[in-house]
Amino acid sequence: MTRGSGRSPFAPDVLPDGRRRYSHRAVVARRTLLVGVVAAGTSIGVVATRAGGVDDSPGVVGVAGGDPAVHDAAAQPAPSATPPAHSLTEAGSPWVIVNKQHPIAPHDYAPEIAVVGGKEVASTIAADLQGLLAAAKSATVSLGVTSGFRSLAHQQDVHDNAVARDGVESAESVSARPGYSEHQTGLAVDFSGSSRPGCLLENCFGQTPEYDWLVANAGRFGFLRRYPDDKTDVTGYAPEPWHWRWVGTDLVAQMAAKGVTTMEEFFGVSGGSTYA
Repeated sequence: MTRGSGRSPFAPDVLPDGRRRYSHRAVVARRTLLVGVVAAGTSIGVVATRAGGVDDSPGVVGVAGGDPAVHDAAAQPAPSATPPAHSLTEAGSPWVIVNKQHPIAPHDYAPEIAVVGGKEVASTIAADLQGLLAAAKSATVSLGVTSGFRSLAHQQDVHDNAVARDGVESAESVSARPGYSEHQTGLAVDFSGSSRPGCLLENCFGQTPEYDWLVANAGRFGFLRRYPDDKTDVTGYAPEPWHWRWVGTDLVAQMAAKGVTTMEEFFGVSGGSTYA
């Protein structure tokens, strides 16, 4: 086609051999159009034809003739600000975080109590704990409960005895001060097993069939190993394979999906070995 007065300023010239060539007039017209589009805040998907091809990358506007690409920052999704489904600070919340930086409030909090496996626990976890123990029994795993809810006064006795026996530093690597213990929420459970009675509240519990069963099955009932290996700097406590915390199956699944093993890391909450 030859050029005429009704011809589009954006069209290329067609050479005798069939090739297409953009004239200076066409390049200028295309650049002018592109500048207008960008200034108007056109959304993702606008693509400019280049002499060498088309840039169809999402969120990018290509500039004809090899000019630098222009990114539409307004088109980028905003980071999620969705709050947790449950409070991280209320003592009765299933997701409350209790550690050396975050004491229980009120200090003398006590949950509604139920008795499961011969031990007191928060009534909110009773059904899941009963289900867990029944499932273990069906699998011929001799799982028991050594400790559940501890009152403020009970935790004071536990902490005092540990300090008297092991000294403050060693005791506080495994025993919380009163008012800073997950056991006071009634959501924490210390498990035991009969396969190796000598491993009661000892690291070798992590080498028992009872522990292996918990690792494979406790999450189905909403329980999370609260003080895993190599996380003392996060949780403030030495590894405790016997200490499990009920958080509900939703949170267990969310943490597993992200490959995160501690509540502190998952929610971005402070922890560590220093008391607030």
